[in-house]
Amino acid sequence: MSSPESSLPSVRQQALAALTAELAQQGHPPEYAQHMAAAVIFQADLDLCAAQLARVLSWLKQNHPELYPEAVQLVDTTREEFERRVQNG
Repeated sequence: MSSPESSLPSVRQQALAALTAELAQQGHPPEYAQHMAAAVIFQADLDLCAAQLARVLSWLKQNHPELYPEAVQLVDTTREEFERRVQNG
């Protein structure tokens, strides 16, 4: 049996193709429709990651309160490191 992670690329490719076709059918030029579809899927992926992280942190806070502060600190440190990398190019 394949893992859910192994099917993600094909699901994303199918979603990209379907959304691109829908946007093109609505009258958007094909090259723009593909970029628009990719942006929509990318935003959905970001929203999913944020929701997953929030749920894990909530679970930690409730079930493992001794680990919660360290987890929040790790999240903040990761954000700060990312912001530094973006600023430094």
